[in-house]
Amino acid sequence: MKEAVTSCRICAGQCSLIFTLDSSERIVGVRGDKTNPVTQGYACIKGLYAHEAIYSPQRILHPLKRRADGSFERIELERALDEIASQLATIIECGGADAVAGFRGTMNYSNASANRMLPDWLKSIGSSSFFSTMTVDQSAKWVTFERLGGWAAGKDSFDDAEVLMFVGTNPLVSLSTFNFALQHPVNRLREFKQRGGRLIVIDPRRTETARHADLFLQPLPGEDVTLMAALIHTILREGWHDAQFCRRYVNGIEALRAAVAPFEPAYAARRCGIGADEMVAAAKLFAHDCRRGSAASGTGPNMAPHSNLAEHMVELLNVICGRYARAGDTVPNPGVVGGRIPRIAQVIAPRRGWARGEKSRIRGLGQLFGEKMSAALAQEITIPGRGRVRALIVDGGNPASCIPDQRRIVAALRDLELLVCIEPFMTNTAQLAHYIIPPKLMYERFDLPSRDYETIVVHRPYVQFAVPIVEPPAGSEVVDDWYPFWALAKRLGYPVTFDGVALDMTRPPSTEQLLAILARHSSIPFEELRAATSGSVFPVPPMTVLGGPPETDAKFDAMPADVSAELAAVRAQTFSHPQYPYRLAVRRMREVQNSMYRQLPAIHRRTPYNPVWIHPEDLVDLSIAAGTLVEIRSPHGAIRAICAADDSLRRGVIAISHTWGALPDSDERYMEVGTNTNLLIDSSADPDPINAMPRMSAIPVALRRTDQSVN
Repeated sequence: MKEAVTSCRICAGQCSLIFTLDSSERIVGVRGDKTNPVTQGYACIKGLYAHEAIYSPQRILHPLKRRADGSFERIELERALDEIASQLATIIECGGADAVAGFRGTMNYSNASANRMLPDWLKSIGSSSFFSTMTVDQSAKWVTFERLGGWAAGKDSFDDAEVLMFVGTNPLVSLSTFNFALQHPVNRLREFKQRGGRLIVIDPRRTETARHADLFLQPLPGEDVTLMAALIHTILREGWHDAQFCRRYVNGIEALRAAVAPFEPAYAARRCGIGADEMVAAAKLFAHDCRRGSAASGTGPNMAPHSNLAEHMVELLNVICGRYARAGDTVPNPGVVGGRIPRIAQVIAPRRGWARGEKSRIRGLGQLFGEKMSAALAQEITIPGRGRVRALIVDGGNPASCIPDQRRIVAALRDLELLVCIEPFMTNTAQLAHYIIPPKLMYERFDLPSRDYETIVVHRPYVQFAVPIVEPPAGSEVVDDWYPFWALAKRLGYPVTFDGVALDMTRPPSTEQLLAILARHSSIPFEELRAATSGSVFPVPPMTVLGGPPETDAKFDAMPADVSAELAAVRAQTFSHPQYPYRLAVRRMREVQNSMYRQLPAIHRRTPYNPVWIHPEDLVDLSIAAGTLVEIRSPHGAIRAICAADDSLRRGVIAISHTWGALPDSDERYMEVGTNTNLLIDSSADPDPINAMPRMSAIPVALRRTDQSVN
């Protein structure tokens, strides 16, 4: 037996793990690394069992090509790349470069070399058809930054926070709330509370995080805009805002005051289904009783109706209360991999990037930080015209399961001339692919933490350089995710500029060489980063926030005309669906990350399918017992699921985890794979005009018992 250390890369927490290997170099045990200075031994079930993917009999170990009958046959890697390149050349010649698209999924985000290679490859061939999961679930954050503005020094640090507000997010499970410490979250929350920190949680369910809240508000899903407007109304009415900060850095305060005037707490309470006094208490605790600390949201409001407006209103709480790092504040993490970037106490002016530059053929949609809107991908594929997407390369994602309106996106994927998946398992998307190229898994490759997010997700100058701790299975033909893109560019004659550095196109680089390019501006020499295989907090010089230059006149735009108009429209709306009396909310499960690794034995034993959680009293009213198969019907479609009692939900709300299930109309295997909530969603029904987001949460539904059998 021997031991090896590396990091888990399933989520942003990137916990350090100790692996026990037997004499044949096979992983036989995993535990959290208690000596790690940041993660301190914490590891969730996903990380503790992710190694099962390496040895899974379902793992794809050789490239596959689809036969005419839909089955797959093995094909040698370089031959597959030859054939793919030939088809890409024809598609580009006939339809232009935009006819070739790329889709980035969760596991591409946590793979530093591939994460950079995919967009750089698209740029090398001249394509702007770049899609990702970011525009599926939390693109509202990008829209808000572009429309409201940002703060160059960042929000109040977690270490300085007196109060935290979580809106529709559950960081003890999701590990993805960026005003919170993600490493060993239970300990971090305990320490926060022990130093007197106050916690406000707003969620339709009393989540694992909400159990620690000083104040818990449990509104109906879909009413985030109403609730946030009422909080802002109260703060401005009582004068609890930071008037000095607002005078210096905010435009539109009076327009904001007028826009939220109709959202009195009494009105909002009736609409949200909570007490007006609860709203006032939350506003007072956040804005009056505490002076430092921020509000943040998650997939709850970002997947619900008016997602961009909801995120705008959440961020306005930080704006009007001035909850941003100020000149002289200590910067917790000055940056390591990405280098030292000065933090300046000034506004990054709104830019409305989606309104400038290239527009899509689909409804004139713009782009967000170089990405097109994933909810419009089906139309990009099926609507004729030059630039129509005819080829799609998917890395580390599963658009057939994650994109709303599943029947529509699956039909579109079937319509492609070429679909290539870089994927280790036969996912729903891989089943539709013409070629599948199997990648190395995370414990078989080198990696670095993302430099783009390092100062947000880690609050100390910490880096763990990930090294392979096992070799890929003997005889397999797996590659690093970035390699197919480089190899295709070589065959097509397009040189790749990787992160601003021209690559040698005569022979492939190594993954370590690509990581060295990404870290070429790091504040620590790459050789020292390379040596930090167990994780190190580096003694980088401390940094403080600098004051902004006095001549800078950039300001937040609190209430631009389009935001004001949408807020007025929300005030005029009613959520009344007599035929669909329940509201379905999204919910994360501790055991899984989106659609990945559910088939692993340890995970599948615990959660073989996604149940629908219902309050026990609602079950009584429906005359349905827990464990019963029920039909969930929306105005667009229907799914079936087994119900489970959950008194942490508020009444009238049901919850079910997303991205489960098989392909539509395939043999239903609910007990094995669950069901997909995207079958309930109509992507063409009143999507957001900026990011094309349909209603993915707070969906009006009806429930009924079904006596049909379930497989």
